[in-house]
Amino acid sequence: MMKGDGSLSAALTDARLRFQRAGIDDPAREARLLIGGLLGLDAIAFITGGSNKLSEDEARKVEDGVLRRLAHEPVYRILGWRPFCGLTLSLSAGTLEPRPDTEIIVDELIPFARGIVEATGGCRILDLGTGTGAICLALLDSVPGTSGVGADLSEDALETARRNADLNNLRDRFEAVRSDWFEALTGTFDIIVSNPPYIASAVVETLSEEVKRHDPRLALDGGEDGLDAYRSIAAEAKSFLRSNGVLAFEIGYDQKAGVIDILAQNGFALCASARDLGGNDRCLVFRTVVTS
Repeated sequence: MMKGDGSLSAALTDARLRFQRAGIDDPAREARLLIGGLLGLDAIAFITGGSNKLSEDEARKVEDGVLRRLAHEPVYRILGWRPFCGLTLSLSAGTLEPRPDTEIIVDELIPFARGIVEATGGCRILDLGTGTGAICLALLDSVPGTSGVGADLSEDALETARRNADLNNLRDRFEAVRSDWFEALTGTFDIIVSNPPYIASAVVETLSEEVKRHDPRLALDGGEDGLDAYRSIAAEAKSFLRSNGVLAFEIGYDQKAGVIDILAQNGFALCASARDLGGNDRCLVFRTVVTS
């Protein structure tokens, strides 16, 4: 149980020390995120209200959250939501937790989406393996004139994506469709984007407990070499991509050459790329190769 005088400051210190002893990275940040999220507090509240006593209900809520974190459940899974590109996204068992690295692909695609809207009056986006809807919804929120379809095999993920569209006032521009990649889709799109499963099957079991126990395997396992999804998408993408459109992917840190090769075999050329905050290749953008 929580130690100290029952104050917010004591709860924060207790959580930090317990996380530190358990070997959790950045225990001070984790404690602030968890307690702030559970109690609806911002950073200033920890400074100005540190001596405030927690109610019995608040103390129980904090203790339950701390125990769940010590059992390797990620903070945002405990909270049930996380921020992404200025949006608030709910999470569920069938969705990958969006990471800050995935915001890179949104930043990279915003200029493309704006340019297409300016040139044609609109931009239709397809997000394959949409999960929470994070990428598509962030693009819709950032670029007026866009509309989007989020496709996923998981009904749980699709329900979560629809809920997130409602939560962020984007439902009138977003549609969630159950589809195995392009199988159930019709029409064409200006931007096709995917953060597909890209971890090699043998590597999945070596991931941290936070990932392998709480992120769905469907969203992690990319086959023997981690590239199965890229092959599947590249093989059909041309039929769904408009002539001025782009095809974009998030990739694993060591997959740039492999993905470029797969796309080249299917008639696509790299037109932009971006690295994440750690300096790793993270986002690739392609256009169809124009032949005379």
